[in-house]
Amino acid sequence: MKRILPPFVLTLALACVFAPLAWAATNPLSTSLRSDRSPGASVSRALTTVTGIAISPLLGTSALGAYQWMEAKGPEARAALPWYAQPKFWIPALLIVGICALKDTLGPAVPPMLKKPLDVLEVAENKVSGLVAAGAVIPFAMDAFSKVILEQSSRVGGHALGGLAMLPPLAVNWAPALDVLTIPFGIAMFAIVWMASHAINVLILLSPWGGIDAALKASRTALLGLLTFTGAFHPGVSAVLSLIVIVISYFVAGWAFRLTVFGTLLCWDFFTGRRHRFILAEDGNWVFAGSSFAGAPVRTYGRLTRRADGTLEFAFRPWLVMKPRVVAVPAPPANLAVGAGLIFSVIVREAGGSVFLLPQRYRGHEEQVVAQYGLGGGVQPAGLRKAWGSFRDLVGGRAASVPA
Repeated sequence: MKRILPPFVLTLALACVFAPLAWAATNPLSTSLRSDRSPGASVSRALTTVTGIAISPLLGTSALGAYQWMEAKGPEARAALPWYAQPKFWIPALLIVGICALKDTLGPAVPPMLKKPLDVLEVAENKVSGLVAAGAVIPFAMDAFSKVILEQSSRVGGHALGGLAMLPPLAVNWAPALDVLTIPFGIAMFAIVWMASHAINVLILLSPWGGIDAALKASRTALLGLLTFTGAFHPGVSAVLSLIVIVISYFVAGWAFRLTVFGTLLCWDFFTGRRHRFILAEDGNWVFAGSSFAGAPVRTYGRLTRRADGTLEFAFRPWLVMKPRVVAVPAPPANLAVGAGLIFSVIVREAGGSVFLLPQRYRGHEEQVVAQYGLGGGVQPAGLRKAWGSFRDLVGGRAASVPA
């Protein structure tokens, strides 16, 4: 039953995405809902589109493109659709989505040495598709929203303006000016939600068990399906759900940002083979704060250095750009060790708990880390027996206190 449940849940979640799209493209009631050109309906559709694509850029973009292609009437209308609504994009994109879903549903049966590189590849794909969506698809959606608002404004204000609307100063096309206001706002909403959603991809990469991967992926796809379902039946409810997602994403933005930076650097080191060219610097090296380091939030990116007296200090910039902070490492180096993991290694305390997470480039250089920082525990294997504890540490269930 446990082997059947994750594929069933993921399949059901995918069905929740595409069933409403198919219904909306053919049902007369849906046609009347789509023909509602009121500002409220336009705002609801824009919010739902931006939020849905941000949750899963490749799935959201390809599903939106397939829906627009099915809705278009005739070859000429389909030829005029944007590039993401053409079959040459959304068919291969949906195939990639299906392959990723199959990878997660078969997680327990796929060897870790094969699945983890595929997880790294999916994290990179999510970043690329997110950039493409932010740069191309979201401006399309916000531009359509701007045109509807201007159209409604002209209808409402046309009678009041009367003949004045025919004057050249008032006959200007205000769509580009409105785009300048709405498109950055849409991209900002997209970025906040995308970071929170992208954190799920990184958690899948860090997860020690395939069942967790399928549960995380199914939960995200189910949320996208819920937005699609409510958007097809009642845009107002979908807009409220989208606002809830945006607000939650805003409050977890710091946690998601640090996890995104961690996943980005891990993927970069993996694909470029950085560890084969990496040499430790004598004046400090870049690491991530672990869950047992109380001086900074978990996965904060900073520089670890060794003072003249042998103690360690960690220097970092919140959000990578703010005023730098320097925190002393309370644990003596003699009580620290390096745990060598499958994908990346960690600096741990003898009593347990990760103090620092080492980027993937440190793999194979654990002995040099021990020698440079004077770690008394040496190099220890990070076995599968500690996999769940490591995953819990990486998620970071607490907010560490940061000195002023």
